[in-house]
Amino acid sequence: MGSLSSRVLRHPGRARAPQEPGPGVGGSARRPETGGDAAGHSFCYCPGSRKRKRSSGAFCYCHPDSETDEDEDEGDEQQRLLNTPRRKKLKSTSKYIYQTLFLNGENSDIKICALGEEWSLHKIYLCQSGYFSSMFSGSWKESSMNIIELEIPDQNIDIEALQVAFGSLYRDDVLIKPSRVIAILAAACMLQLDGLIQQCGETMKETINVKTVCGYYTSAGTYGLDSVKKKCLEWLLNNLMTHQNVELFKELSINIMKQLIGSSNLFVMQVEMDVYTALKKWMFLQLVPSWNGSLKQLLTETDVWFSKRRKDFEGTAFLETEQGKPFVSVFRHLRLQYIISDLASARIIEQDSLVPSEWLSSVYKQQWLAMLRAEQDSEVGPQEINKEELEGNSMRCGRKLAKDGEYCWRWTGFNFGFDLLVTYTNRYIIFKRNTLNQPCSGSVSLQPRRSIAFRLRLASFDSSGKLICSRTTGYQILTLEKDQEQVVMNLDSRLLIFPLYICCNFLYISPEKRTENNRHPENPEN
Repeated sequence: MGSLSSRVLRHPGRARAPQEPGPGVGGSARRPETGGDAAGHSFCYCPGSRKRKRSSGAFCYCHPDSETDEDEDEGDEQQRLLNTPRRKKLKSTSKYIYQTLFLNGENSDIKICALGEEWSLHKIYLCQSGYFSSMFSGSWKESSMNIIELEIPDQNIDIEALQVAFGSLYRDDVLIKPSRVIAILAAACMLQLDGLIQQCGETMKETINVKTVCGYYTSAGTYGLDSVKKKCLEWLLNNLMTHQNVELFKELSINIMKQLIGSSNLFVMQVEMDVYTALKKWMFLQLVPSWNGSLKQLLTETDVWFSKRRKDFEGTAFLETEQGKPFVSVFRHLRLQYIISDLASARIIEQDSLVPSEWLSSVYKQQWLAMLRAEQDSEVGPQEINKEELEGNSMRCGRKLAKDGEYCWRWTGFNFGFDLLVTYTNRYIIFKRNTLNQPCSGSVSLQPRRSIAFRLRLASFDSSGKLICSRTTGYQILTLEKDQEQVVMNLDSRLLIFPLYICCNFLYISPEKRTENNRHPENPEN
């Protein structure tokens, strides 16, 4: 690009006029008068000047540096374009290999036949599979064969699963649908494809919900994915009571339910009587899986069905009948001592006649002796953490807070004179030992101090039942004087995702210490 003066001199017969200050900011340059608008010129509308013509080269006499600036800008733009990378997606090596070698079967040196389908594959790729690597490297007859017939003993494996499994040997990534993950996992385990097995496990853990959890749990046990099995069990512990579902009750096996009911981590809503009610509904659906109705109708239908059976087995508890015996191991894990501590609940469980009377008799005796210890033996409650005792015998109860606000409640039942009030207010959860301040339907202990062992857990879940956030106090001992209250948890705003679920484990009275005088005579080592 030439200098400014050389560009001006290109107009013969014209001389640059002396510059005069104009009305615009910084002044403007004036051209000599001409006889009219010349062709090939354009107008200049620079601020502070009248409309002026500009040459076709877009030179502005008002700003003599303008063409130079424009040329420099154009050069900068060109330089920028030259140095800006352009993204053009090329066919990757992985996609080329998958299309050419796997889908098209070019240069195949072996054919795999299974389930009536045939795949033209390559030994060098098949050797990524532990199954084929052993086959080709050993003294097996298949090592020299060009056509191999595979026997598929696992009914979970189908043609589509084998297509995905074989195809994974020819590509970097595999898209796995949750609806197909069990079949693909089965194929991956048979062919010993560790990478694909791991990807199936991750897919399963990310997609656990009410429709998949039972199938995932069973498959994880079958194919040795312990981490998936653990995740499924955690989901069930959190959702069995908080998000009851008819179809889930139908799918839950006796073995799974036994683990859930026996766990101290079961997220109980309300009290132990509600665990019994859930078990009753589950047992009905196991016996009558064809029943179709809503969750609201389920309890009524359950009570009607068992009421008819009571007439057929007069004087015999349902769990002692042939139909009921398979469920005994599950009901054994109910903490009956916290059901009979409430009069209304005790009447219902007696009337239902599901549980053998011998079970209840032993629990009545146990609780009567515990009450006498609390009243006459100066029992003030647990003094140290016994985790095994807490996990196996603590009272399980819970509450759902639908929205933020102020709440105060107590869980029903006789708790040896310890009337515990729970308050949620201003992101605090407070325990209070009520003695004289608030009315109470039962008797209260007037001992100066009482202790409880407890664990408090809070949780929020998304629409699929996945845990969003949680917090726990862990197991603690709390000693309170009469009408004393104590903050047991202070919540930060990140945890306040409603609805908020609260679950507690309590032990109001320490287990009885056995002495020589109360050992069982038939088993002196107990």
